[in-house]
Amino acid sequence: MAVLAAILLGACVPAPRDKVVVLGFDGLDPVALETLMGEGRLPHFAKAAREGTFTRLRSMMPMWSPVIWTTIATGRRPDEHGIIEFSVFDTERGKRVPSMSLMRRVRALWNIASDAGRTVDVVGWWATWPAERVNGAIVSDHFNYHFTFRQGLEGEDSTQGKTYPPELLDELAPLVVTPDDIGYEQARPFIDVPREEFDRPFDFDFDDRVAHFRWALAAARTNERIGLHLLRRDRADLTMVYIEGTDTVGHLFGHLFKAPELGGPLAEQQRHFGHAVERMYEYADEILGRFLDEIDDRTTLVVLSDHGFRLGELPADPRAALTMGRTGANIHRKEGVLILYGNRVRAGAVPQERPTVFDVAPTVLALLGLPASREMPGRVLTDLVELDPPPRIATYETEPLESAPLQADAAVDERIMQRLESLGYVGGELKPSPRKARVTAAVLYEIGRKKEALEAYQRLAAENPDDPDILVALGGLLGEMGRWDEAEEHLERARRLDPIHPGALHNLAVLAERRGDLRRALELYGEVMRYYPDYEPTRTALERLLGPEGMQEAAQAGEDRRLWDLLNEAQLLARRGLFDEALDRLDRAQALAPDEPAVYQYRANVFVLTGQRDRAVAELRKGLELEPDNALFRENLRRLGVELPVPGRR
Repeated sequence: MAVLAAILLGACVPAPRDKVVVLGFDGLDPVALETLMGEGRLPHFAKAAREGTFTRLRSMMPMWSPVIWTTIATGRRPDEHGIIEFSVFDTERGKRVPSMSLMRRVRALWNIASDAGRTVDVVGWWATWPAERVNGAIVSDHFNYHFTFRQGLEGEDSTQGKTYPPELLDELAPLVVTPDDIGYEQARPFIDVPREEFDRPFDFDFDDRVAHFRWALAAARTNERIGLHLLRRDRADLTMVYIEGTDTVGHLFGHLFKAPELGGPLAEQQRHFGHAVERMYEYADEILGRFLDEIDDRTTLVVLSDHGFRLGELPADPRAALTMGRTGANIHRKEGVLILYGNRVRAGAVPQERPTVFDVAPTVLALLGLPASREMPGRVLTDLVELDPPPRIATYETEPLESAPLQADAAVDERIMQRLESLGYVGGELKPSPRKARVTAAVLYEIGRKKEALEAYQRLAAENPDDPDILVALGGLLGEMGRWDEAEEHLERARRLDPIHPGALHNLAVLAERRGDLRRALELYGEVMRYYPDYEPTRTALERLLGPEGMQEAAQAGEDRRLWDLLNEAQLLARRGLFDEALDRLDRAQALAPDEPAVYQYRANVFVLTGQRDRAVAELRKGLELEPDNALFRENLRRLGVELPVPGRR
C-alpha cells in the first residue's frame, strides 16, 4: 500500500519543462570575439562555441539598439512592433523622450510566454519601461539610470514602473552597483587614468568619458547580479538578461582596439584607455562563465548580440576621436554573435543559411514548446537545435496590448537622452523626427519587400525633393529593379545637389556597368576613389573588375608606385596623429611628382587637422590650379570660408 501511495503521489508531480536563458551583450563583435578566443583570453566563450554552436548573426538596418533588441524580442518587423528609433516626440512636453514599452504594439517573448502559463524573468532589456505585468519579474531599462543621481530621486513617481512587481525594488537594492561604487581599484583593470580623476568631486555627466565608463561597468555588474539572483531564485522557464557594457566601450574606445603606436592626443587616449575593449570582453566572458555554472541539462543558453563593431578603425580625421563615443551607428558591423549551448543544441552544427535577428524569437518559442506566429518572418533554427517546432498559429495579437498615454520619467528621461546624444545617436532634436518613414522604407527593403520599399522612398522623395541621400536610396532601388532610366534621373539629381556624393557616383557607376559601358563605369568608380579612397562599395567593385593589383594600377594612373606608397603612408600616419611623419612623406611625394593634385589634397588635409587654415587654403589653391574641375578642392575651400566663382560663369 505504501508503494502504491508513493507511485500515485509521483504521478501528480509535473514533468520538468525545458527552459531558455537568453544572455544579450550589446554590440559584441564577432571578429573581436574570434580574435580574443584565438588568443585564449575568453575561455567561457570558447567552451560554449566548442561544445555548442557559434555563428554570426545577420543584423538589420537601421542598426539602432532599441529597434533591433525589440525585433529580437518580438520576431516582428520594426514598422509592426512600433519601436523604430531611440526616442519619440512627446507633443505634450514639446520634447523628445526615450522609446518605452508603451510604444510597442505587439507581444514580446515575455508576454507570449506569460500568456501560455510559462514563468519569465527579464532584466535590462531595451524599451521595457514602464515594466509590464508578467508571470514573473521585469527589471526595466530605466532601472540603472535611476542610480546616476547621487542623492537619489525624490517623489512618489521616482521609482514608478522601474520593476514589476513594484515591491521587487526593495529586494534588489542590495544588488545595485552605482557609478560611485566603481572606484579606482575597480576601474583600473579596464582604464588607467590618474587617481585624482576618480577622487575629484563631479556631477554625473555622460560627456565625461570616465563617468560614462563607470556607469556602463556599474550597469553591467548590476544586471549580471540581478540576472543571476533571479535565475537562482525562480528558475523561470524564460530568463532574458541584457548587458550593455560591450557597446559602450566600442563607442568610447573602439578605435584603440589593438591599434599601433599613436601620436598626439590619440597617444594619450591609448595610454589611458587602450585596453578597455579587451578587458570588457574578458569581463563579458566572466559573466558568461557564471551563467554557464547555473544552468542545468534541461536549459538552452542563447548568447547573442544585436550588431558588431568595426573595432580598431581610426577615423580619417583623428580629431573625430577627440569627441570619444559620438560615432552613432557609423562604426557598427552588420553582423552580431549567436551562440547556442546546452539542451537540444546540435554541437558543432553549421547553419544552412546565416541566421538573422528575426530567427531568434521563433527559435526561443520552439525551445519553450510554443509556436511562432505566421506574422514572424524568421525561421526556427532547426539546423542548430534538435526539435520539431509546433505548427505556426495565425497571430498572438488576438487582444491588443493595453494602451496608455506616454508617461513621464522626467529626470531619468533627461539622463537617457543625454547618454544617447553623447554617443551620437540623437542630436537634441526639438521637433518630431521624419525618421519613422525612412526606417520603414529601409526595413521593407531589408526584408525583400522591394515594391513597398519603392513606394515608401517615392513618398519620401516627394516630401524631401532636395535630400540627396533619399534620392540616392531611391535611385539605387530603381536600378536594382531594372528601371535604369528612372534610376539615373534620381541619381543625377542627387549629384547636382551634392557633386561629390559617393553613393550617387557609385550607383551611377553600377548603372553604367549594367548597361555594358565599362569605360564609363570605371571612370565613375575612379571619381569616387579620387574623393573617397576608403569608400568600401567602390573598392569592392573595382577589385571585382580589376583585381587588387589592377585596382592599384588604376588608382596610380600610370604614376610612379613610390609616389602612391608615400601618399598611403602619409594618410595612415595622419590617422594615427603622427602629423610630422605624415608631412615628411608628403614632402617626399611632392619632390617626386610636383604636378600631382593628390599631393596637395593630402597636404591640405594635414594642415586642416593641425589647425593651420591658411596653409591648407594655399595647398588647395595649388591643387585647383592643376585640376580646375576638382569638386572636392572647391568644396573644401568653401568649408574653409573661401568663395570661388562657379565654373563656366563670369
